[in-house]
Amino acid sequence: MLYTGRTAFRSPLAIVVIAAIGLAAALLQLPLRGASARQVRAPIWLNVLGLLFALAALLSDFLRFSPITTQIAALAAVGCFAVTSFLLFDHLRKKRV
Repeated sequence: MLYTGRTAFRSPLAIVVIAAIGLAAALLQLPLRGASARQVRAPIWLNVLGLLFALAALLSDFLRFSPITTQIAALAAVGCFAVTSFLLFDHLRKKRV
């Protein structure tokens, strides 16, 4: 119930966790697809950037960020994870067709 209630979407940390779980699910598709997915590479720089934004959102209280800066960092992390997932699935789709 932690990430499924209405109040979960008001928390930047909860949204980042949901996006990270989605990215992990996308990255797990690669080994499960076998040899056809061996050539697919996730952009590492984009994943690192997403992790840095996620850490900034996570540590925003200690770093004394304003609430809007925390939300921007969380949104940037989700955006990085979403673009990575899109690129992976787009490449896998093109290989299949």
